[in-house]
Amino acid sequence: MNTSDKTKAIVILGMLTAISMLFSFTPIGSIPVGPLVITLNTIPLAIGAIALGPIGGLVIGSVFGLLSFLQCINIGVTSPMGVILYDINPFLAFVQRFVPRALDGLLIGLMHRALEKKIGGRTSSFVTGFFAAFLNTVFFMSALILLFGNTPYMQEKINGQNIIVFVCTFVGINAVAEMILTTVVCGGVGTALYQARILPLHLKRKKS
Repeated sequence: MNTSDKTKAIVILGMLTAISMLFSFTPIGSIPVGPLVITLNTIPLAIGAIALGPIGGLVIGSVFGLLSFLQCINIGVTSPMGVILYDINPFLAFVQRFVPRALDGLLIGLMHRALEKKIGGRTSSFVTGFFAAFLNTVFFMSALILLFGNTPYMQEKINGQNIIVFVCTFVGINAVAEMILTTVVCGGVGTALYQARILPLHLKRKKS
């Protein structure tokens, strides 16, 4: 990757980090619905993976995870559930908030790189946007059940339901809205970046 592309990568990471912070520190990026929120932070996460592959996805995912944890201690837009989980176990609350987002970014970055070669970057951007939100929900809820499933707080919410039924009921329209929104926005942004020939940066290494 030449100097120009490295500069573009740094600028993109900086912009996406700033957007993630804006979404976390202001009500713009969080739409409360019951105990959960419709988060817009899956959008910069997916764009980071689209633009910069697994490394970009991992970096923005880690930023997303850290900011999500800070919401548990009333920094940024407070997460009511996060506050409760932090009171139960601060370390596990950090793991539950951070690891799923970092892993999500890494995996969708790898996914986009693989699909880009087969179906093209533009179509792959829509797929990556969808899976950014989908895996965020899957990993978040899996970590929640694995780490806190036996606590009185979660047992009260599960209330004897089958785990799959509980997850579907709990995330409800939130997850569907996130998936639709992230798919549309990231597909559009990805398409624009490819049409403007800003992407793909990584393929330019052969020329440098």
